[in-house]
This record gives sequence, C-alpha cells and structure tokens, in this order.
Amino acid sequence: MERGKGPVAQPERRHGSICDRPIDYEQFRIRMRSAAVHIPRLRQRVVPGLARLSTPAWRFDPEFHFDYHLRRVTLPAPGTTRQLLDLATKLYEDPFDRTRPLWLFVVIDGLQDGRGGLFWKAHHSISDGIGMIRLSERYMERSRAAPVPPEVDLDAIVADSLAAEDPPKEEGGNRAASLGATATKSITHIWRRQAGIARRVLGEMALWPADPLRIADTAGSVVQGIRSTVDQVRGGGEVVGGSPLWKERSRRRHLEALRVDLEHAKAAGKALGGSVNDFFVTGAVMGALAYHAERNTEVEALNTSFVVSTRTDKAAGGNSFTPTRVQIPGRPMRAEERFTMVRDLMGAKRAGVKGAGAMNNLAGVANLLPTSVVTRVARSQAAKMDFATSNLRAAPFPMFISGAEVLENISMGPVAGTAFNLTTISYNGSLDMGVFIDPAAVEDPAGLRRNLEQAYRHLLEAGGIVVDDTQSVH
Repeated sequence: MERGKGPVAQPERRHGSICDRPIDYEQFRIRMRSAAVHIPRLRQRVVPGLARLSTPAWRFDPEFHFDYHLRRVTLPAPGTTRQLLDLATKLYEDPFDRTRPLWLFVVIDGLQDGRGGLFWKAHHSISDGIGMIRLSERYMERSRAAPVPPEVDLDAIVADSLAAEDPPKEEGGNRAASLGATATKSITHIWRRQAGIARRVLGEMALWPADPLRIADTAGSVVQGIRSTVDQVRGGGEVVGGSPLWKERSRRRHLEALRVDLEHAKAAGKALGGSVNDFFVTGAVMGALAYHAERNTEVEALNTSFVVSTRTDKAAGGNSFTPTRVQIPGRPMRAEERFTMVRDLMGAKRAGVKGAGAMNNLAGVANLLPTSVVTRVARSQAAKMDFATSNLRAAPFPMFISGAEVLENISMGPVAGTAFNLTTISYNGSLDMGVFIDPAAVEDPAGLRRNLEQAYRHLLEAGGIVVDDTQSVH
C-alpha cells in the first residue's frame, strides 16, 4: 500500500486477557446481559444528524441482538499465545457494523496448558480506556466463586427503552422524522448553541467595569484556548524529525506483548527521579531508538504522544482524555539522561493541558469542517507520528472472569496512523504491555519487541534494580 493510503484512525479500544482456565461461557453470558441492562450505552447505536449541521445522536437499537455482540471460538491445536495474538488481530480487523451498538466480546477456548482467553473491542465513542476498565467491573470478580447476578429479561428491557425513548429536541439523528423536521431541529440546535455563547459573552463583558483585570484574564484564556486547538490540529506546530524507517502505513496489524514487574518499575522510576509513567514512556523511546541503531539508522528526533486523563468522575461511559504530542531528541545518551529528558518534556506538555477544553474545542471546530478537510489534516499529522503510548491502571490484586483467574492483560491501543501503539495496564504486580504494530511501517515486529524488552532491562539497571530475566521483563 502506498504511503498515506492507510486509514486515518482506528478509534476503538481492544483488549485481551489470558486466564488460568477456560471461562465459564454461560455464567459470563449472564453477567454481560446484566451489564447491558445497567449500562444503556451497550444497547444504543449512533444515528447521524443532518449533514454536519448537528451532532450524531445516541438511540436505542430497535433490532438489538445480544448474541451478535457476545461470541465463542476455539483455537486450533496447539493453542499457543502467538495463535491467540493473531486471532485478536483478525478480530480487530473485522470492522464494526455501524448500524449496531459498537462493541464485541469473544470468549476464547483451546489455549495451551488448559488456559482460556477473552477478547473485546469497543468504539471510543462508548468510553475511553479508563471507562472501559470501570465497565469491566460488571463482568470481572474478586473471587473465583463470586455470586452470579440474577437472570434478566433483556428483551423486555430493550422494548421498554424503545417505548420510553423521546428524541431530544436539540439534536439531530432522528431518522424517523421527516427531512424537514430533522433540518428544523438541527438548525434550531445550532441557533440555541450560538445564542448561548452570545449570552455568556455579554455576561462576561458586564463584569468588566467592576473588575478591569478580568479583561486581561479573559483575553488570556481565549488566546490559550485558540493556541490549544491549533496545537491539536497541527500536532504542536511544524512536525520535523521522525523515523526514517517508519514511513509506510497500511491497514494491517501485528500484535506483540511483554511484561515488566510493577514494583521494580516503581523503584527504578523513583530512583531515577520520576514516576512509573516516566519509566514506561522512556523505555518505549529507548526501544524505538535501539531498533534504529540495529539497522545503522540515525534518528534526529522521535515524534510520539502520551495520554493525559482529565476524568474526574467514576462513570463507565464517555471520554475524558487529551492526547498530547511530544518530540524526543534521538541523540545518544545514557539511560539516566534519557529518563530525565523524557520526564521533563512530558511534564511541560502535561502542564499545558487544562481540563478537557482542548478536545472539546477541537471537536467543535471539526464538526463544522467538511469531512474531506478533517480527514486530510488527520492523515497528514498521523503520518508524521512515530508511535503513541497510553498508561492505564487496573486492579492491584487478582481478578476473575466467570471462574477463571486473569493471568495477563494485553491491550491493543489505537495505532491511529502511527507506526505502533504501546499501551500498558498495571495489574496485580505487573505492567502488562501490548505492542500494536503496523507491519508496513515496522517490518520486524518481533525485533521491536526484543528491543523494547532490552530497553526496559537497561532502564531497570539504571535505576539500581538487579534484573532477573524470568521475573523483571519477559
């Protein structure tokens, strides 16, 4: 595939779990039906508004079919971890049917050593990564013999939801209405939104005579908001540097996984003057640079991104995060120096994120632009990014899925037009990492995994941790 011809983004969350035994499918089915009752978003689909004049709307799916979203497969013998990773990749590559709710769970049997597995994917419009972890509380338990929720009459719940649904007056997405009615609602929504903005502006101006300093503060906030939006659209200004090797893009994917002992990562991060997240991102940078060094390729700078969570609630749905881009110089240096550089660069970027405003501003601008313009900007900027990172927290103790203990988690973060995504989940004493790779960009995925393993070992040693290959990194 030619450069730039790949997808703009894959806005889904994908995740896999490896368990010590097969998951009890019937019990898991009961739990997920209960989850669909308590989390209405699992029964809703996205209905577009009129053109781009109004936002899409969530509507209950009148043809909701639970068993379409929950499936069961068996791996052929011998059922290796590599087979499991390849299956997860194939399940990812099967696109969502956008006329249905945008989620899928697959229970996987037939793994070696009597193990079981679970794969799920959900569109980012349903929830961000932290929200999905909270959603998992509906089907994960703290003991192997946890009580099973009572059976639910899901069909009746679906019917009641449809009967009670009253389409909002200020949103599009009501395909049952006439075109004229939909257009009227969409235009009314835009008018009310603009009128609300005008009222807030007039209210702000009314306070200026009593507080002259408020004028300067307001102007500063406006300028900061504009700069934040422009920075998100342009990727932090003119993007230079980047990998000379990772230029191609495709729709194909390859999944690798590795683990780092969490306590060792914490101790090393603290000894080096930072956090676990600093340790995680620095190791990713070192691994990427090592990949290039093995191929005698110099890198002026790596363009990467990390996620700043802005979530303040405990809701399972919704998105509360801001992807933040940062450029890391590629010149040779000791691991300790690299750690300090990455920590300071990320700290400066993180300080510039104020709530969820940047994402809201960007979404508001994008909604008013032609799709072709948004697509062109996104594709252009994503092609200049080398890789993305994301760091999530899960339970610090063992968790179970319908009688099976979760041994390892493998998250498949959105590649979104980059060369690869590295996402880690801290779980039960480990940093479980999923390396989701575009093989058209990174031609040796297994080599990249090896480079990342070696990078984390070096970083642990730099932090004073004696590395045990069987425990620290594998």
